[in-house]
Amino acid sequence: MKTIMEISLFVGCILVAVCPLDTQGALPNIVILYADDLGYGDVQCYTKEHSRIPTPHIDRLARGGMRFTDAHSSSGVCTPSRYTLLTGRYHWRTKLQSGIVGLWGNPLIAEDRLTIGDLAQKKGYHTACIGKWHLGWDWPIANNQRKTMQQSYPKNAQATSEQRELWASVFGTPIAGGPITRGFDFYFGTDVPNWPPFCFIENDQTVGVPSEFLDEKQLARNLASTQGPALRDWDLENILPELKKRAVNYLTEQAKTPNPFLLYLPFTSPHTPLSVSAEWKGKSGLGPYADLVMETDGVVGSILDALDQHGLTENTIVLFTSDNGCAHYIDVHQLEAKGHYPSGPLRGYKSDTWEGGHRIPFIIRWPGVIAPDGVSDALIHQADLLATVAEIIEIDLKPHEGEDSFSLLSLLQGDTKDSPRSHSVSCSIRGVPSVRQGHWKLILDAGSGGWSKGEVTTDLQLYRLDEDIGETQNLAPAFPGEIKQMKEVFETLINRGRSTPGPRQNNDVEVKRYLN
Repeated sequence: MKTIMEISLFVGCILVAVCPLDTQGALPNIVILYADDLGYGDVQCYTKEHSRIPTPHIDRLARGGMRFTDAHSSSGVCTPSRYTLLTGRYHWRTKLQSGIVGLWGNPLIAEDRLTIGDLAQKKGYHTACIGKWHLGWDWPIANNQRKTMQQSYPKNAQATSEQRELWASVFGTPIAGGPITRGFDFYFGTDVPNWPPFCFIENDQTVGVPSEFLDEKQLARNLASTQGPALRDWDLENILPELKKRAVNYLTEQAKTPNPFLLYLPFTSPHTPLSVSAEWKGKSGLGPYADLVMETDGVVGSILDALDQHGLTENTIVLFTSDNGCAHYIDVHQLEAKGHYPSGPLRGYKSDTWEGGHRIPFIIRWPGVIAPDGVSDALIHQADLLATVAEIIEIDLKPHEGEDSFSLLSLLQGDTKDSPRSHSVSCSIRGVPSVRQGHWKLILDAGSGGWSKGEVTTDLQLYRLDEDIGETQNLAPAFPGEIKQMKEVFETLINRGRSTPGPRQNNDVEVKRYLN
């Protein structure tokens, strides 16, 4: 008798095979808009009854394409989700079993690991990453310099001549291991906007050499979080407008060329620093986080307008999604008191393995292929982007590429309402895994796995999400057989090194199973 896992893999093969794409004409351009810490309830087209923040441009994108209501990131925090989005592989197969890449951390994406940028380059795409990277670099910091670079500094620190000399040696040198070595022809952005170095990076060089400590006024609550080397007069409020300008300029230049392009635009917002531009301050009437959500939506509008202006809209796929849920520390309780719920009907927030940590907005527009005003409740995962693009541009993935990525093309074309995946895994900041199998969700721990508190009476949690999206009724005591079967699914996913059909692959490390 075939196991449930074997059956699901067989079904996955059929679903991927039945809908080949007619690629007569030019290859589509691809724009990936990746918000940072934007909650499921922060977008009005998802939960109008829970949202008080206007998001007209994201809603406009949804009206022109398909909105997924059961889409998930790989984690409740950013680095692991970014890894999975770009590689089509679960982050927990790597050394990053919990947490994020730290200050001056090394690259998480292996040099030989295929990314969506690499994939597009194979078909002649020009590829660009503009925004937040936070996947590590080979920072040119010598062993005898690392302790000094990693030490904590007071907010009012003043740079010494020795520190300036150190920073000149570090930031006057190319920085290896970044986006232009991981599938992108061009990069411009800030690695992590609330951490040093407080400057932009273009390709593999800082734009200017930091020579001062950040002004202590920029280290107030919900602004920058770590003191360190900065450009003189660095202003956090200028980051998002500059990224918008660079992205619009990129589209303008690409419109002049005959080749297709892929733009990955990972926003620095609405993650802290809540440094809202003057144009948007006070616009929401709900506080700086809500203002920054509106500013982020405004950037989406600028990108869509640029595509329209240059005649690119009809042949461009636009994806909008978020790396994880909203962070509770941006005064969510004050927002909720005013009628805005960043997680909508979901339980938990950023960092959690509850739905508010990793169920995220996921909208795709592709004129002429995706029917407008579409809504899908199919289970999907950000890992699925790689295989979807591969099928669209007609590249066969090798067995060691995109091991956890299922193509969504048949869903996008409207040929089926069924998800190509029957299972998915999303983790908390501590690495606590939650396993989805259909409508069932198993959490292999007694709590949120993150920062949220909540009363749980058993060592495991089992929820039926189609009946209880708010995860209010823990069914674990009543369904031991379901728990056993879902643990077996998870164990198979770990041991096979993949969740898609194909030969067994190796995980990078021994994967942590159950943390309880």
